[in-house]
Amino acid sequence: MLNFRRVFTVPLFVILTISAGSYAQNKEIRDAAKTADKATKALNQVMAIPANAIPEGLIRNAKAVAVFPGVLKAAFGIGGSGGRGLITRRVGNGWSAPAIFNMGGGSFGAQIGASSTDYVMLFMTDDSLASLLQDKFEIGGEASVAAGPVGRTAKASTDAQLKAGILSYSRSKGLFAGVSLTGAVISPDNDANRALYSLTAKDILTGANKVPTASIPPATKGFQEAVTRYAL
Repeated sequence: MLNFRRVFTVPLFVILTISAGSYAQNKEIRDAAKTADKATKALNQVMAIPANAIPEGLIRNAKAVAVFPGVLKAAFGIGGSGGRGLITRRVGNGWSAPAIFNMGGGSFGAQIGASSTDYVMLFMTDDSLASLLQDKFEIGGEASVAAGPVGRTAKASTDAQLKAGILSYSRSKGLFAGVSLTGAVISPDNDANRALYSLTAKDILTGANKVPTASIPPATKGFQEAVTRYAL
């Protein structure tokens, strides 16, 4: 005798599994789009005031550009921070599809309070770029870091700035300046990257299985266009 319960249960299980997977993928894409929108706005705001912006010459010479908007930092004796952002790499005369990364870190000491900060990082050397392509790396550990100069006519003339693998900046409560960001750990968010591109961050940024410019999804396209505009 035909077991109708078994006949209908198996397809229903398959349908529910596919639906759950589709929902998770769509949620990753929506969350990535929100992160990209915040990162694009943060970069535009940073570059809006010429006297206090990142020199465009530095962006043009960067190997990669990272923006982590609204990184939350809370400290009540033991401090911690966390956020998500986008990184795009120089590819020939243009910029790669942006990959999604996480930022986290911790500190100890007598501290209390909370803040939300936008971070911008320029990866200036091949070594710093190689660190970025690891599973995770600590800023200031694998790659040297220095506070980046500001102003469109500013010159990166100090030894620290010339030798640094990463130039870093922050914006908190409307104030923007170079900051020597150390101790933060950056790692790829490959759940989001696979949802967007069906690729890992390393594949996206190394050129292996490169995502053509025309194929960059709307969720991250605006950020890639903003970096391209400031690096002309």
